[in-house]
Amino acid sequence: MLKEFLLAFIVSIDIYLASAACCNSGIRIPFRSAFIIDLFSAAVMFFSVSLSDIISGFITSDTCHIVGTVVLIALGSLNITKSLLRNIMRRISEKGGFTLKMGELSMFVRLCLDDAAADIDSSKVLSAGEAFFLALAGSLDAAATGLSCGGTDISAVYAASATCICGAAALTLGPLTGRKISSLRHDLSWSGGLLLILFAVFTA
Repeated sequence: MLKEFLLAFIVSIDIYLASAACCNSGIRIPFRSAFIIDLFSAAVMFFSVSLSDIISGFITSDTCHIVGTVVLIALGSLNITKSLLRNIMRRISEKGGFTLKMGELSMFVRLCLDDAAADIDSSKVLSAGEAFFLALAGSLDAAATGLSCGGTDISAVYAASATCICGAAALTLGPLTGRKISSLRHDLSWSGGLLLILFAVFTA
């Protein structure tokens, strides 16, 4: 289960950073909302790995592996780009040269720019519906990672179980370390992207 836990760890980095951001903004994540986020991520991982196994039955293992590697590198690059964009926008905003009206953007874009935007009603408590939107926005990593596993020995059940365990740990640690992470004043979501690229390269 080493590969499954490695994939789950990489996917859970975004969950950890999102929960840390919510904590730093004073947003509480109740158990039910945390359960929805964790279960949704595990379910996406299970179905994406299962789908990749089905697809791998129609194409050669070499082709499937090449496609999976390209997908992981592309997703990792996207995460790094998103992190750079967040840091640039934060610095410009701090200098007073840029003001972003989040309400004018779609929910998906708002969550890409700021995880704390999940608290739509500004109640400082993440409801079940808001947790679903946050999980949906963050499910791209799990979906793409799972789909890249076609033709490998990665088990859908083990990958989903590992994602559930790592996700629960991320949601627990996020609120405990949120303020310390946010005090670094840097978006760290690039780390998950870098790990995806490294995983793709070293398993190629």
